[in-house]
Amino acid sequence: MDRLRDRVAVVTGGGSGIGLATAQRLAAEGAKVIVVDIDADAGEAVAKEVGGEFVPCDVSIEESVAELFDGVVDRHGRVDIAFNNAGISPPDDDSILTTALDAWERVHRVNLTSVYLCCRYVIPHMQRQGKGSIINTASFVALMGAATSQIAYTASKGGVLAMTRELGVQFAREGIRVNALCPGPVSTPLLQELFASDPERAARRLVHIPMGRFAEPSEIAAAVAFLASDDSSFMTASSFVVDGGITGAYVTPL
Repeated sequence: MDRLRDRVAVVTGGGSGIGLATAQRLAAEGAKVIVVDIDADAGEAVAKEVGGEFVPCDVSIEESVAELFDGVVDRHGRVDIAFNNAGISPPDDDSILTTALDAWERVHRVNLTSVYLCCRYVIPHMQRQGKGSIINTASFVALMGAATSQIAYTASKGGVLAMTRELGVQFAREGIRVNALCPGPVSTPLLQELFASDPERAARRLVHIPMGRFAEPSEIAAAVAFLASDDSSFMTASSFVVDGGITGAYVTPL
């Protein structure tokens, strides 16, 4: 498919996992992909693979984010797609009874404040163009509660979801669409680390997925490509759930 030909796409957290798969998918559909990551080796490798450009950036720092989007527009003339995907889920984020304030603030800085900053600095460029698609990575945990809590992660993704709705409504008549992607559990390095460190906790997640497996990053990337393209031209301020049925389940198949 060639839905994104000649469009400029910025993918944060593009060095691995969902970001890597999305960079591959958007490039395959014709986009010029700007891979953004704090891991220079990983980001450069992905950019080389997809024929794109790597920009090192800590998206939790305001000046860096402003320079990121200004630089993309200076070099490429526009930015059509912003996939704000960078995020962390550290082991010290657990129950509210054990998660310290520094862990709470660190997770929010990366998972929520970075999305705020990316939206804040890409929207003016899209306003000048009169068009753009922003996809913010939230999560199915923004829609459900869990006894195996990651309290800071859950709260940060809830913030992404609420902020995305607001932005989607505010800028709808300016041609800027803003949607939240809510993946279920995805087979990424973060999830594999959970399996390695706590198999019982990981298995407890798997049993609740009606499809009986975790998502592949490429399946989430396909959803991003849809939201980035004109095929979703009447979608904004939405929560696009790709979760294997987990949010719709009461009980799951044996």
